[in-house]
Amino acid sequence: MVVSFRVVSAGQGYRYLLNSVVAGDGHRDAADALTRYYEQTGTPPGRWYGGGLAGLAQPPTIGDDVTEEQLRRLLGHAQDPTNGEQLGRPFRQFASADELIKRRVDKLPVTLDPGERQAEVARIGQEDSERETPAPVAGFDLTFSAPKSVSTLWAVADAGTQALVAQAHHEAMAHVLELLEQEVAMTRVGTAGPRGAVAQVEVRGVMAAAYDHWDSRSG
Repeated sequence: MVVSFRVVSAGQGYRYLLNSVVAGDGHRDAADALTRYYEQTGTPPGRWYGGGLAGLAQPPTIGDDVTEEQLRRLLGHAQDPTNGEQLGRPFRQFASADELIKRRVDKLPVTLDPGERQAEVARIGQEDSERETPAPVAGFDLTFSAPKSVSTLWAVADAGTQALVAQAHHEAMAHVLELLEQEVAMTRVGTAGPRGAVAQVEVRGVMAAAYDHWDSRSG
């Protein structure tokens, strides 16, 4: 299994899942999801994983479906996915390129003649349009890719064997997630500044929403 990851930004960073997830349709198991591979498009509903769920007021059970509203609360607003309460600090809001341009233009000296002002506005517009707008980090997107041999086995197997392959993949993913919780995941506490101090500390666990993607994530 190969694991790759990318940063998920707050706001628009997680919305590709909301745009592609298939609506929940009651109980489903691995065999049922796999046999629908060519019958419907989109991503099946996600499932909750992670020891961090235990820290929520009303934690979902491991394996429960992830609803759109829960995903929006957690990754879009840093809120408890079950009740909407704020988890720590809200995500920082950064000014857009248009807002930055307006602020700089508003500060131009009133003594500039029309030609000078036009040239300065053009320069400011070019500088800020080329500058990448920062975005707060909402989480990390880990992609667990099975070896080609596993994909080939699944493609030629009967439904029962396909279910076993999917189960093994899910168990491997859960094991890697536990390892990340124990050995990799950290968080920061404290505040920066002349009188502040920031420390990296271990976490009790993470909250993860796992999705099965039947198509390539590369587009």
